[in-house]
This record gives sequence, C-alpha cells and structure tokens, in this order.
Amino acid sequence: MFEIETHISCLFPEILAIIFSYLDVKDKGRVAQVCTAWRDASYHKSVWRGVEAKLHLRRANPSLFPSLQTRGIKKVQILSLRRSLSYVIQGMPHIESLNLCGCFNLTDNGLGHAFVQDIPSLRLLNLSLCKQITDSSLGRIAQYLKNLEALDLGGCSNITNTGLLLIAWGLHKLKSLNLRSCRHVSDVGIGHVSGMTRSAAEGCLSLEKLTLQDCQKLTDLSLKHVSKGLNKLKVLNLSFCGGISDAGMIHLSHMAHLCSLNLRSCDNISDTGIMHLAMGSLQLSGLDVSFCDKIGDQSLAYIAQGLYQLKSLSLCSCHISDDGINRMVRQMHELKTLNIGQCVRITDKGLELIADHLTQLTGIDLYGCTKITKRGLERITQLPCLKVLNLGLWQMTDSDRVR
Repeated sequence: MFEIETHISCLFPEILAIIFSYLDVKDKGRVAQVCTAWRDASYHKSVWRGVEAKLHLRRANPSLFPSLQTRGIKKVQILSLRRSLSYVIQGMPHIESLNLCGCFNLTDNGLGHAFVQDIPSLRLLNLSLCKQITDSSLGRIAQYLKNLEALDLGGCSNITNTGLLLIAWGLHKLKSLNLRSCRHVSDVGIGHVSGMTRSAAEGCLSLEKLTLQDCQKLTDLSLKHVSKGLNKLKVLNLSFCGGISDAGMIHLSHMAHLCSLNLRSCDNISDTGIMHLAMGSLQLSGLDVSFCDKIGDQSLAYIAQGLYQLKSLSLCSCHISDDGINRMVRQMHELKTLNIGQCVRITDKGLELIADHLTQLTGIDLYGCTKITKRGLERITQLPCLKVLNLGLWQMTDSDRVR
C-alpha cells in the first residue's frame, strides 16, 4: 500500500489560523513571514482577536493601519508619540481601546485635533501620566466619546472639579474611572461624578470601579456622595487619602454591591472605622487596611463578626498580635489571601492558629515578621491549598532553617 505523506503545508488555512491563535504576538508576526499560505492564514482575524498593538509613532508608515485593520486589531497602545494623535484616529476609525499612558508630550491641542467627531466604537481611554492634559481635553472627551466605559486619568495633576463636571455631563456609560493623584479634585468634583448636581450634570451613575488614590483634598463628604449616588460601585480605592476618617466608613457601610475596599495608608482610619464597616450590610470580598497604624486587634474581632465573608485581607504593618489572630480565624472560612507583613508582634502562636483554622489560604505574606521561627513556618507550609508564601526580611539561623 502507498503511504500518504502528511505535512503541515497540507493543513487547511482555518486549522492553521487556530494553531497561530495560540502564539504570542511576536511569533504571530514571524509565522506570517514563512510563506504566502502562512501569511494569509496568520492574517485571519481570529488569530489577532483581543491583541493590543504596541506602536512607536515616529514616522509615516502608510501600510501600518491598513495592516492592523486587515487583522481586525482594535486595541492600540502608543509607546511614543512623535506624530499627531489624529493620525491614529483617522487610521483606525473603529478603534475600541486607546492607551496613551506616559505620552508626556500629548497636549490639549493635540487631543483636540484628534477628537473632532463622534467615535462610538471607543470604549477604553488611558491618559495616565499625560501631565499636560487639562479640563479642556475632558470637554472634548465628554462631547465625542459618549460610549466610553473606562477612563484612566491617573497622574493627570491638572484635572480639576470642572473637568469632573464635564465627565459627569457627557460620560453616562462610564464603568471605570481612575483619578489617582489628581490632587486638585475635591468633594465638589466627586459630587459631580456621583450625580449630586443633577441640575448641571446627570453623573456617572453606572460606575463600578472608582480609584481615588492619593486625592488629598477628599474628606468624608466625598464618601457620602459616593454612597448616595454610585449604587453600582463594586471597587473603591481610597488609599493614601489622608482626609477621610472613621465617620466616612458609616456612609460606605451600606453599599450593597461594594466588593473591594482599599484604605491603605489612610492614617485616620482606626478600629472604630472597621466597626462601622462590620456593622453595616457590606458583602466585601477584599479589604486592605495596610499601614493604618491605628488598626489593632479589636479590628480583627469586628472583621470576624461582620466581614467574615472576606476572601482577601491585608493588614501589613498594623498593630495586631497573636491575640487578634485568635479572635478572627475561627470565622474566616472563605479567606484565601492574608497579608500580615511587618506585623512584628505576630509569633509562631499566631501562625499555628492560622494553620489550624484558615485551611483555604492560597497565599500569605509574612515579610518582616521577625518573631516567627522554623516551628511556625513548618505549620504554615502544611496548609493544603498554599501556593504563595512571602518571607522577605524574615531571618533565621542555619539551625532553624526550613529544609
């Protein structure tokens, strides 16, 4: 009998496209250079589905955007921008995601020339660290990007409450807003976003994620606005917001959809604030109070009482001890990640309690816990689901070293 020779060149283009779809971006480009058949198969849109093109726009390249459109690429990150942004928008009229993070030379004028008509396909815009962008650009965005769902303004330090009013007026479909280190933003601006000034702007009432990290002018009034207006909010980052206090936690304690709350380095949050959160109707799965130096063992008792459904808890550098661990662990059956790095009062007794009761843990941070020894670590490493163990600065003698 004759044997039929089988070779990869015999595969149908559809099969090749399926194979190529599993390659990383560089290899997708390389296989296109092998032969005409592979090139045609590699240009199938299924191969490039979800891929973000990373571009240096330095000189004219007439074939660039037609090539991206042929492959069905609709997500672009600009690594360096030496040409007009309008060059990108005109070349990709159906763009869905535009990442301009770190394009320091982008100005209001450049963005204004790019956004001159509706771009209904654009869903995500990242302007983080575009430090020359001001409220003027937000006016353009609010006017022409009505379908935007995610806007990142992290580090855009020239943004003010006026810019947030424009966002609240035009971007009603927004689900994610990052205002990290927008230090001119105050309670008034958060009120605009939360729909507290309906006569001027409806607000971004569909928000599910709000990042207010390092917004130093915010007070508990902002939290009141958020709790009243943003009923769909799931993730709230207030880290390094020194102006919020325990009283603000009362407002947050009844946000039924809130899943993740970050209070890292909020210096005025104490055990009382945790009590307010625990006494409400929250269903938090993630809580971070790391570096809140007024958080102690009493907070762990409150967490066990009212926030026992947590899956992730970060307490790094808090003033907690083995006693606090003892008061918490028996109720935290769903906890998977526990970060207690630099909690220098934790000893082997605390680790034994964790090993006995937190059997679902997949990760634990013990960085800088200087009072633990080989005995406690041996108990922790016996946790059945443990995948991540961070020891960091933990020190031991050769005779104590875990083998």
